[in-house]
Amino acid sequence: MPPHHRRPKLLRRSRVIWGSFNLWRPRLVFWMGAWAIGVISVGFAQLADLAQRAFVGVTSSGEWAWLLPLALSPVGFALSAYLAATLFPNSQGSGIPQAIAARHLHHDEDRTRLLSLRLAFGKIALTVLGLFCGASIGREGPTVQVGASFMLAVARFSGMAQAKGLILAGSAAGIAAAFNTPLAGIVFAIEEMSRTYESRANGLVLMAVILSGLAALGLSGSYNYFGTADVAPTMLMDWIVMLICGVGGGALGAAFSGLVLYTGIRIRRWALPQPLARLVLLAGSCGLVVAIIGVLSGGNTFGTGYEQARGAVEGHALPPLFFAGKLLATFVSMISGIPGGIFAPSLAVGAGFGSTVGSLLGTSIALAAILGMAGYFAGVVQAPMTAFVIILEMTGDHQAVIPIMAVSMIGYVTSRLLSREPLYHGLSRVFIAAAIRTRRSTERNMSHT
Repeated sequence: MPPHHRRPKLLRRSRVIWGSFNLWRPRLVFWMGAWAIGVISVGFAQLADLAQRAFVGVTSSGEWAWLLPLALSPVGFALSAYLAATLFPNSQGSGIPQAIAARHLHHDEDRTRLLSLRLAFGKIALTVLGLFCGASIGREGPTVQVGASFMLAVARFSGMAQAKGLILAGSAAGIAAAFNTPLAGIVFAIEEMSRTYESRANGLVLMAVILSGLAALGLSGSYNYFGTADVAPTMLMDWIVMLICGVGGGALGAAFSGLVLYTGIRIRRWALPQPLARLVLLAGSCGLVVAIIGVLSGGNTFGTGYEQARGAVEGHALPPLFFAGKLLATFVSMISGIPGGIFAPSLAVGAGFGSTVGSLLGTSIALAAILGMAGYFAGVVQAPMTAFVIILEMTGDHQAVIPIMAVSMIGYVTSRLLSREPLYHGLSRVFIAAAIRTRRSTERNMSHT
């Protein structure tokens, strides 16, 4: 057969192959993005641990080294706030409100101001800086913004149109990889990020969590965040502890979130005439307060609080007022405006509260700490299913499934009665409003020209 008769078949075959590649290209990019989130989450965790160890090493090597935080923390807080405002705008705070806000925005330009690879890099760097300066912050919330940023980049690079679903998937993958809690990542995405069940988006969430989880598992191995606990209520007093941790933890969580939202409004009004100078001054002042609290607590309130919470889960009682100092240090760190999350510090506050309740009533410290975490965390985020699942996966305490569920629900109901607006969604409104103002200003300037 002459060559010119074979060309149409070859052309058709090449078109089929090219068409097949175009069909698979978005999936391959999505899979690579989810895998990258797992790898970066593990790297982020290791950097955060190094920063905390470096802070402890610097502030404990010498007769007067314990006073070093009084200088290091204010300077570090001020530098972090300055870099966040000038080089990485919208990297401040947890990162979860930015991801929630991005899902509510309709223009790509508005989303990329909140979620981008540049912001992801800045978020990691400044969170690590905050931990090196003793801030009472965590890396888990920032990992959500990092994961959402990577998935939004996937949407641009692969041509996938499901930006909202990909942001949800990236957020879930970030939580799953950060805590090694795949189920909690999925529940967090449904309950806290979207507040609705979307079957199509949840398929993306599931795949992203699986791939990021496999990447994290390959690098870090299988582990429980707080080790393994095996405690359950065995006497009447344990059930009383459950009630106190639910009501008391929920009330403390509501107080924390309500104060954060109220103080945030006051700070924005106060900073309006000279935002950069005043916010940097505020951050430095907050750093000094955090340093004073940390020095008075013997260093217990610095950092994520992971070691203290794990000790309580293992049955070692914490100082009676640890939870109050940690709550105050976390509150001050959050209103300072530096990048950093509240997941790990909140769990530490809850563990401290439960430990104190358990010590006073003479019950199991381990059980009381776990129940305290459930009640306080549910009160702060007002997401009881996320609180229950994440604590169950982090402690492996299947003997106390029903008590953890009950305390999470009691904490949530108590918090809702005292503070009607969930913390992350209240904070997300600030970013949504700022994006709307920026867009209106841009459109107004374009119409004048």
